[in-house]
Amino acid sequence: MSSEPSAYHRRVAEQKRAAIREAATSLFLAAGYDGTSLARIAEAAGVSKATLFKQFPTKAALFDAIVTESWQIDDEGGPEPPTSDLRAGLTAIGGRYVELLTRPGMTALFRIVIAELPRFPELGEAQFSRGKMPYFASVTRYLTAADAAGAAKVPDPELAATQFLGMISNFVFWPGLLLPRWSPSAESTDHAVEEAVHTMIARYAA
Repeated sequence: MSSEPSAYHRRVAEQKRAAIREAATSLFLAAGYDGTSLARIAEAAGVSKATLFKQFPTKAALFDAIVTESWQIDDEGGPEPPTSDLRAGLTAIGGRYVELLTRPGMTALFRIVIAELPRFPELGEAQFSRGKMPYFASVTRYLTAADAAGAAKVPDPELAATQFLGMISNFVFWPGLLLPRWSPSAESTDHAVEEAVHTMIARYAA
């Protein structure tokens, strides 16, 4: 008999994990990281303490998981952005970045980190190393590959990735941290990506 969990049990476990993550994010935002206990999270998520501790033995582990899952790309395993066509590749990357930044809860997650950073600097480390950096590294790799393919001339791929993502996030994401009603339309975010791509093409196209 196989010891592997059935599809049903995997689905139930994933549903409980999602409930824990949602409850934790809400409680962290309302009461702060320090003011939220795993017991309160379990109660809010409708799961037992044993179930929560089995998946997340510490509050830090839970926060790390929230950050990691928040930055995961939905279409992982899909076609890679074409390195031979800089415009098409950057447009695809920019669109993915907008999807990440506008996900429900992403702004709230950053607010938690900023509010608790003086007392819990490890939260900032988690957001940076497990969240932003893996995505930033993927953009850097793309620009390096585009350079190697002859589609671009990028002497400093890390700087170029910073420039590209910064042009997008400075319109799509950062104003929302201070302006609760900031909600740019799909047309305006598409335009922001398009203009960022135009700028990158003007600077780095071969």
